[in-house]
Amino acid sequence: MALKYRIYINQKVVLITETTPAQTEMYEQLDQQSFDLKILYNKIIGNNPKLYYYILCDDAKGFLKKVMKSVTLIEAAGGLVKNSKKDYLFIFRNGKWDLPKGKLEKGEKPKEGAVREVEEECGIAIDKCGDKIVNTYHVYTIKGEVVLKKTHWYKMKYKGKGKLKPQIEEGITDVRWMGKNDITLVAGNTFPSIMDVLLKRDLLANIPVPLSE
Repeated sequence: MALKYRIYINQKVVLITETTPAQTEMYEQLDQQSFDLKILYNKIIGNNPKLYYYILCDDAKGFLKKVMKSVTLIEAAGGLVKNSKKDYLFIFRNGKWDLPKGKLEKGEKPKEGAVREVEEECGIAIDKCGDKIVNTYHVYTIKGEVVLKKTHWYKMKYKGKGKLKPQIEEGITDVRWMGKNDITLVAGNTFPSIMDVLLKRDLLANIPVPLSE
């Protein structure tokens, strides 16, 4: 199967792919040889109206590794938690629905960090951390420096009935269990990378390009 990866810059996406995307008229193709993430970031957050960009290459995984080496990489981890009622755990932070996640501490393994972050941000103790769902990538700046965040996402289970407690000091104002039918509320006000996680778990349908690629 041909590989593809998405790097998000705000609501815009750079698709690194081994096959030409459908509806190419919606995309701007970028040159693989001259690609520079720092330059592209400044171009994208400027007045460029394009939402979708793609880089066609023979080895998408290898190209992504090169991109990660070209900028400061920050690693984070989080989880999609399901309880015994088959509801899913979401947080509300900075005006958007999100999944609990955070930066890894020095020497911390992604799976351990994912559990720690979920427990800290939501006030519950996770019963089981399962397989990885997906890695997501997004770009932003810290003190003017362009950085790339790689977030490791895991499936998790919670069997208890404890009261959820949002980590206010981290800007979280609400923590809530949502059934599958409620996830449309999240989809209408979340980040593209979170949509990727939900899509991987078959919790979304009719997602617009490029998420459905």
